[in-house]
Amino acid sequence: MEARVLWLLALVLALGSSSLADEYVGLSENLCAVPAKNRVDCGYPQISPEQCVNRGCCFDSSIPEVPWCFKPLQETECTF
Repeated sequence: MEARVLWLLALVLALGSSSLADEYVGLSENLCAVPAKNRVDCGYPQISPEQCVNRGCCFDSSIPEVPWCFKPLQETECTF
């Protein structure tokens, strides 16, 4: 339980020190490099970056009119 609290604290501190508007939050950028047209919604309206990450999803609010909380690539998928 203590490790979970420390991880959550680290996540909050990292989010507080970065701009969410132009970077991925949560999983590695490689797993979140999903083209906008291929994003599969993983959230709901007004989901926060923290709630999205807690679902195991990627959050990127830099592209309007596409899901901001979306499913990551599977490790076996490739992007070209």
